[in-house]
Amino acid sequence: MVGPTRASAADQVARVTIIYDAFGRKANLAKDWGYAALVEIGGHRILFDTGKDRFVFQHNVDTLEIDLTDVDFAVISHRHTDHVNGISHLIAVNPGVKIYAPKESFGIFGSSLPSTFYRKMGSLPVEQRYYGGTPPAEMIFGSLWSKANITAIDRTMKVAPGVHLIALGTEQGGPHDLHEISLAIQTEEGIVLIVGCSHPGIARILDVASKIDERILMIVGGLHFAAASDSEIADMIILLKEKYRVKGIAPGHCTGEPTFAALSEAFGKNRLYAGLGEIIQLRSATSNLRMEA
Repeated sequence: MVGPTRASAADQVARVTIIYDAFGRKANLAKDWGYAALVEIGGHRILFDTGKDRFVFQHNVDTLEIDLTDVDFAVISHRHTDHVNGISHLIAVNPGVKIYAPKESFGIFGSSLPSTFYRKMGSLPVEQRYYGGTPPAEMIFGSLWSKANITAIDRTMKVAPGVHLIALGTEQGGPHDLHEISLAIQTEEGIVLIVGCSHPGIARILDVASKIDERILMIVGGLHFAAASDSEIADMIILLKEKYRVKGIAPGHCTGEPTFAALSEAFGKNRLYAGLGEIIQLRSATSNLRMEA
């Protein structure tokens, strides 16, 4: 668990800066498919995802004058390349930074399995047997970023005061199961939920978040509805507004253009624009969120 953060005027900052996305209105930033955001709230500075291209990520970080050496920790939502490839730049400028990532068997973030996972056949010649027939009790699988300080998690956990990581899989089983971490931050008004792609389903993520605090103040990030039908989008919006009573939403990345339009209509002023380079001031924005009767 990350320890207490610095006590300063930064404790009053509550904002999300969009570092990486494929839409936006700032010409000096490089648009690209992928996602990354800097979350600053409660004195914490949390990097959430790192985009698809190291050099695009670096360009946008530098242009936005974001200091990655001062990040408390990073969260990587899932293994897809459009969320992970900026890790190499992150650890180049901040080598020891703690990175939380999903735990998966044989995953790119590093994992381990007991050697009992595979069947043994003692009658085989020793040269055909793994480890000559005497495997280690635990088999350690390396990460693509061998020098990174990665902690792989497979359960929902609290990592700092008011900061929770929601770890879920897509329930496909085996190597096709995609594990994803979402970031849930407790505020006085409720949960601010940061999502990468919502592959496990936004309903399942919200179900876990609502057990931390049933008040869902805002969702920021990708909802994975880029290819969804109008009826699927409508059903999702009913779920957000009627079941979970989400107050505000700042959609990005894989949410999808028709879904952007539908969310604008459904949430009105409580739908916040979250294009590349935007700074979503959570404290001022959330104080103005209104729940329809």
